[in-house]
Amino acid sequence: MSKPTPLLPESDAREAALFFVVAALCFLAVLAALTARGTYTAAKAWSAQVEGQMTVRLMDTDRRGADEAAAIVRGLYGVESASVLSQAEMEALLAPSFGPGGIPEGVPLPLLIAVETMASAPADAETVSSALKAAGFNAVAEAHATYAAEARRALGTLRVAAIGVVVLLTATAIAVIAFATHAALLARKDIVDVLHLAGAEDSFIAHLFERRFWILGLKAGAAGSVSALAVTAMIVFSARSAGSQSQLLPQLSLDFWDLLILAITPVAAGLAARWAARGTVTHSLRATL
Repeated sequence: MSKPTPLLPESDAREAALFFVVAALCFLAVLAALTARGTYTAAKAWSAQVEGQMTVRLMDTDRRGADEAAAIVRGLYGVESASVLSQAEMEALLAPSFGPGGIPEGVPLPLLIAVETMASAPADAETVSSALKAAGFNAVAEAHATYAAEARRALGTLRVAAIGVVVLLTATAIAVIAFATHAALLARKDIVDVLHLAGAEDSFIAHLFERRFWILGLKAGAAGSVSALAVTAMIVFSARSAGSQSQLLPQLSLDFWDLLILAITPVAAGLAARWAARGTVTHSLRATL
């Protein structure tokens, strides 16, 4: 018994090209979505690390004076700890700025006090500076929260840009599918005319195209999602192997929410293709009446 011939012919080279385009758009959209979420993760992690931290710069004093200043800071209300950074800690802190050669000899380094404030009632930088100046120290306290706010704003801008890219790619995919559906409808106009003569309604004809592009969208979305998963896994593995991922860059982790984005992409692509195909066919058929 032979297999019945479908009302719409099997996919051809044009649909193969459409499959590639939709899969590529889904791939880029998933990467943009993961980047948008990664910027949020990076901002949250980095802000949590620096919130409540403060640095005190001491001028015109020696190591002994710095220890005395740290003791004064520790005695202030709202301060949890205060310690003078050692020479090794200073070199490690400034190493990214001076490169692998280290700090050149003869470069004067200020004495720094690392301060941790209490989470419940943190001391502010002005209070610390005033207390040290009252004790005769030439010191300036700087709260890290100021820099954290600037980093959050910068990462927030990047996150909005990534979300905008996702929206743009989604709209592009819908437009491409709508154009391909219209071209397919024109190419199969003789079949559509026969269906109309047989009494088929527009909704039945639209359903044929809708199902075809629904399946194409699912397959293309799955291909794009799997490709994005492979690329993201390579990035995560390389960053963890190197052990030097910057905390100010998007943090790709492949956690539950990242995997959820990857999982819903094929469904979203299929629904978008289905909606675009149905709307295009329905509008085209009504326009010919």
